[in-house]
Amino acid sequence: MRAKITYAVTAAALVVYFVLVGSRGVLLIQNGTLITVTFGVAVLILPVIGLWFLWKNTQFVRKANRLAAELDAEGGLPVDELRRTAGGRIDRDSADEVFAKRKAETEDAPDDWRSWFRLAIAYHDARDTPRARKAMQRAIALREGRSLEA
Repeated sequence: MRAKITYAVTAAALVVYFVLVGSRGVLLIQNGTLITVTFGVAVLILPVIGLWFLWKNTQFVRKANRLAAELDAEGGLPVDELRRTAGGRIDRDSADEVFAKRKAETEDAPDDWRSWFRLAIAYHDARDTPRARKAMQRAIALREGRSLEA
């Protein structure tokens, strides 16, 4: 729940920022000179890109959460079998062991979204966020009946 609140607050702050930046862009355009209109248009592009990025990330998170809920209902969420340090951090060797299991599971069932979901969690635990995101995107695509290139 804490992550959801943090995400919502961050998203709201970004929207406020985009509105402020957009209003500056409009003011620059209203000034009417060639330079200010050019800068105004450039400034307006930034909030558009930011809103698109925020929208895509929000959609990704919502779809991943739906998969997690579905897997939880099936009883298929991975059990936390990771060792932790005294400070609560995940032990790297432990994460590597679990990752090896999840990778083998995914290689055995490459078309099963569930194995890709569990592999994404293993990547995340091993602190490999880019691969975790790609694995989750593959799980989402497989669940939706789409195909992604490996």
